[in-house]
Amino acid sequence: MLNLTTTIPMEDDFEFPTANNMEEDGMDIPEDDPVSPTLKVGEEKEIGKNGLKKKLVKEGEGWDTPASGDEVEVHYTGTLLDGTKFDSSRDRGTPFKFKLGQGQVIKGWDEGIKTMKKAENAVFTIPPELAYGESGSPPTIPPDATLQFDVELLSWTSVKDICKDGGIFKKILVEGEKWENPKDLDEVFVKYEACLEDGTLISKSDGAEFTVGDGYFCPALAKAVKTMKKGEKVLLIVKPQYAFGEDGRPAVGGECAVPPNATLQITLELVSWKSVSDVSKDKKVIKKILKEGEGYERPDDGAVVQVKLIGKLQDGTIFVKKGHDEEPFEFKIDEEQVIDGLERAVKTMKKGEHALITIQPEYAFGSSESQQELAVVPANSTVYYEVEMVLFVKEKESWDMNTQEKIEAAGKKKEEGNVLFKACKYERASKRYEKAVRFIEYDSSFSDEEKQQAKLLKISCNLNNAACKLKLKDYKQAEKLCTKVLELDGRNVKALYRRAQAYIHLVELELAEVDIKKALEIDPDNRDVKMEYRVLKEKIKEYNKKDAQFYGNIFAKMSKLEQSKAVKQEAAPMAIDSKA
Repeated sequence: MLNLTTTIPMEDDFEFPTANNMEEDGMDIPEDDPVSPTLKVGEEKEIGKNGLKKKLVKEGEGWDTPASGDEVEVHYTGTLLDGTKFDSSRDRGTPFKFKLGQGQVIKGWDEGIKTMKKAENAVFTIPPELAYGESGSPPTIPPDATLQFDVELLSWTSVKDICKDGGIFKKILVEGEKWENPKDLDEVFVKYEACLEDGTLISKSDGAEFTVGDGYFCPALAKAVKTMKKGEKVLLIVKPQYAFGEDGRPAVGGECAVPPNATLQITLELVSWKSVSDVSKDKKVIKKILKEGEGYERPDDGAVVQVKLIGKLQDGTIFVKKGHDEEPFEFKIDEEQVIDGLERAVKTMKKGEHALITIQPEYAFGSSESQQELAVVPANSTVYYEVEMVLFVKEKESWDMNTQEKIEAAGKKKEEGNVLFKACKYERASKRYEKAVRFIEYDSSFSDEEKQQAKLLKISCNLNNAACKLKLKDYKQAEKLCTKVLELDGRNVKALYRRAQAYIHLVELELAEVDIKKALEIDPDNRDVKMEYRVLKEKIKEYNKKDAQFYGNIFAKMSKLEQSKAVKQEAAPMAIDSKA
């Protein structure tokens, strides 16, 4: 029998050299991966840059092709260029299996079969550099022989080195559904069976649930499930560093001990998982999906949502229950009708979705106790909401409006922004001004009168938004908004004044001075601009003083350095004289 780990199968007395043997023969084979050419049936093209050619005999299925490490199964017939057949798996009636890209076959096979799809049939013409080179493989293959292989790719099994260090190899036994993979925060439900290499069972579970980031049983399980799809079943070969390491594991709760430095074989099935997301991006509002919703749409600012909800304390006390025994509870997003954390989470939900939302005090009721519908929420309480999104209705979008409706909607959002600004709610006010401008951003279909109305609204909304950004210390954005205003009205004193304020904070003092001087040219008596000019002059004095100090220190250091060099130069000839 042949050694299948090193050669493609030929007649029993035919031995193919391994990749290592080829290197010893002095053959320098480039490692470039071939690019799969687009071929029509009967067409032949070169693959890569090493002379390998591929002729398509029959198109394959789908789009996928095997990758390095995959276990492929093929039928083939090998011939010399004169048609002499030297081997055929078809004649033996047994397909050949090998691991792709692992040097188990000649280089031309590794490069060519990577370009094939399932059920594809192709003829590869392989130059000697990618086959057996100058030595050939006597007595069947002469030196410097170009070979042809008629290959059919029957199937392949994906084998992945999931940590890229040889620590965990994953072989897919049953393909999963869709395309999503679990993340660190998600809660997965798995079945697994772990054995030693000799088949000794060390652990088994028909249902284990854990948070991916926390891990379970051994590190390999968490690493593997992050690469799996729902319903996928795999075989893992796990090296000690991802199992139980140098120390092994003693027998635990009826499970066998794991010896030191043991490699494990684990059959793992990802039954399902619950998606968990960090809504607030600081892990203080966490949403766990209990039931997936429909479609892709989610509510945005201004949407009216209808939900069923139950709010609980950590001890299970229910403090609010809405929408279960009556009509669904309705509220409008971004109107502060519910606590911040709940509103943020609801904005991420789809119609029909059920979720458990965990909200820490900063996004809930804060440091004061709060009387709710059914109980008091103590100060600094983490709260839990079970929420079902019944439905939501978004605000009318601009493309669904006529021109006059757009102007009216923009005016309404501007007034809402003004109310929020006066209440010092600058972030929410900024969103209103931004939405107002979006309604009238594209005015090519407006009448001349409507264009003038839209222009005035754009100027006032961008100016007010710049004021919000200054309050929020987003000086770069404030500068951009004022520039937009000045593009519409180059003599707008408020825009020059606010942009100068932004420039001062961005330490663009020369630009700030230009804007202030221009504002004073337009309105010499403007008290606010004059006061800002005084602030600017103080800033300039302050920075000039700092600059003088900075450069003074540099010059002082340079002077000391020069003095030191001079002393050394004077000292050198004295040393020479003393020797003389």
